Amino acid sequence: MLAVASASALSSCSKLGKLGAENFNVTPTPLEAVGGQVPATINGTFPTKYMKKKATVTVIPVLKYEGGEAVGQSATFQGEKVEGNGTTINYKVGGTYTMKTNFTYDDAMLSSDLYARFEAKKGKKTVKIPEVKIGYGVVATSQLLSRCAITPATAPDAWQRIIAHKQEESIKFLINVATLRTSELQKVGIKDLVAVLKEINDDKESRALQGIEVSAYASPDGKYSFNEQLAEKRQNVSADYMKKELKKIKMQAEVDTKFTAEDWEGFQQLVSQSNLQDKDVILRVLSMYQDPEEREQQISNMSEVYTDIKEGILPELRRARLIVNYDVIGRSDEQILAQYKQDPSKLSVEELVYGANKLVTDENTKKDWYNTLTKQYPSDYRAVNNLAQLAIANGDLATAKQYLEKARSINKSASEVNTNLGLMAIKSGDVNAAETYLAAGSGANTFNEVMGALNIAKGNYTQAAANMKGATSNAAALAQILAKDYSSAKNTLNAIKKADATTSYLKAILAARTGDANALATNLKSAIQQDATLATRAAKDLEFANYASTIKELVK
Repeated sequence: MLAVASASALSSCSKLGKLGAENFNVTPTPLEAVGGQVPATINGTFPTKYMKKKATVTVIPVLKYEGGEAVGQSATFQGEKVEGNGTTINYKVGGTYTMKTNFTYDDAMLSSDLYARFEAKKGKKTVKIPEVKIGYGVVATSQLLSRCAITPATAPDAWQRIIAHKQEESIKFLINVATLRTSELQKVGIKDLVAVLKEINDDKESRALQGIEVSAYASPDGKYSFNEQLAEKRQNVSADYMKKELKKIKMQAEVDTKFTAEDWEGFQQLVSQSNLQDKDVILRVLSMYQDPEEREQQISNMSEVYTDIKEGILPELRRARLIVNYDVIGRSDEQILAQYKQDPSKLSVEELVYGANKLVTDENTKKDWYNTLTKQYPSDYRAVNNLAQLAIANGDLATAKQYLEKARSINKSASEVNTNLGLMAIKSGDVNAAETYLAAGSGANTFNEVMGALNIAKGNYTQAAANMKGATSNAAALAQILAKDYSSAKNTLNAIKKADATTSYLKAILAARTGDANALATNLKSAIQQDATLATRAAKDLEFANYASTIKELVK
């Protein structure tokens, strides 16, 4: 009898017992897809007197789903007499452990179960431990990003129909004199100014005069009363000259005049730009003294530099500024469209980009304009980028990639090109490439939206919601739902102008999370009616786990 008992004991000790679900705790449960991955933290327990002193047990997380399984990162544990790299577990006391694992997300994982699989040995003998189910399912709401349309970046035009221009020239005077010299009136700048007036008068359709100004000055030396009279005389003779020129070309226009008795402002500017010795001292004098006579006296006391001031600074201040302000008026929208039909080669690059971006809406017409632009202005990246934008919007990513590579070869630093390349990388699941491109994408019109999509892909939901703040799109609402900002998500979803199946599905998820069964049923029904493939997803979606009967009725 003793021999039988001893044999039974040895047989029992030669095996390792089963491990059950009660020996494991998985966080989160159910699992959740984050950034294209399914992470899990497993807290396990080896019971007392379980880990034999010569035993090793490797715990292998396995996520099983229809058609396959994914194997996660394993961890090895060992008994007290094993010399190895595993974590030692005391036989008498047992032990707890924490292990982290991760699975690359697959849509089939919506319906899945997490198992612990074991590889065990006692000494040199392999021991079989039955695998055990320790978790279930994957909440994959973040993966709905692939169903959200993210707006590609448009390279903008710089078209301005009305552009303000200024033509300016100065007439110089001799000291203490208000007489116009022929040499001054024959200067190229004066002739150009008169020519501009004639051009404005002759072409009223594309030129509009906004004003003519005459500002006359005396230099800040000598008596103030004399300088005041002198500056006024210079104003009058200069204004008379402008009026005479206007009369020659039969142009009706007012001449606004003003004079400055002593041009201390101009003096300060010229001194600050000069290489004068002690110019800092001179500028300090100007800031310390406000009285004109005191200023002049203090500066004249600097005998070493005063000669340079008299010869290099003061003559430049004895002048009258003649200014013509006018607008150049470009083609109207109708004229741009008409010119394109007649002969697009006569349109400027900005007119073409403006026309393609804002004047035409049909996609084929836009393509025609952009293709014309690439032929006429091959060194401009914008048309190629915007052709890529159209391709992205249509889901033709291969064509979009070709266009973007060409656009980047023209302008590597263009923010719109880099933003669109970042968007392409997000769509292909390459988060690292997306980050690299978006580092150079700031300034593009949809940069924040694309950056928000990147942060959803990375699992940074609060940041994604901040990126998309103010946007009314499915992606913005998705970020808010994932960040658990349900009030904002509701407002965003209700504000979407072109709601689609994804909009309705997101509304159903929001309803499930906030306990609104009626809204869930209404919106999920709408989503499935618009896109029948969502019925299959909804049947497996753990967002609706608490509404099984409602889901069963909708997807049957």
